[in-house]
Amino acid sequence: QVQLVESGGGWVQPGGSLRLSCAGSGATLADFTVGWFRQGPGNEREAVACISRLEGSTWYADSVEERFTISRDNSKNLVYPQMSKMKTDDTAKYHCTTDLRDWVPCRQKDLRFWGQGAQVTVSA
Repeated sequence: QVQLVESGGGWVQPGGSLRLSCAGSGATLADFTVGWFRQGPGNEREAVACISRLEGSTWYADSVEERFTISRDNSKNLVYPQMSKMKTDDTAKYHCTTDLRDWVPCRQKDLRFWGQGAQVTVSA
């Protein structure tokens, strides 16, 4: 059974940085596409970033392009979003997700396995 557990959430000031982690069990995350989605107050869940196995290609939402970086630590079976230049609009619960395929579109309907999420709050 695949389980994903997010950690590293918390509070950060606007302009600050934060790194979340997604730990996988029951699957080797390096072999699959892994994504990060978020759901802010009153908003629908939206895709933030995905990284595929195929050449490690990445995709980012326009709202986080050049501020967030998704990466892997295969030795630890972890996937990170490194978040910088954070804005109050980044306040959300961040979820890690995968579908156990080496490439899938970064779309919620194509991703079956989800973590419980980590809360990130950006405020002064």
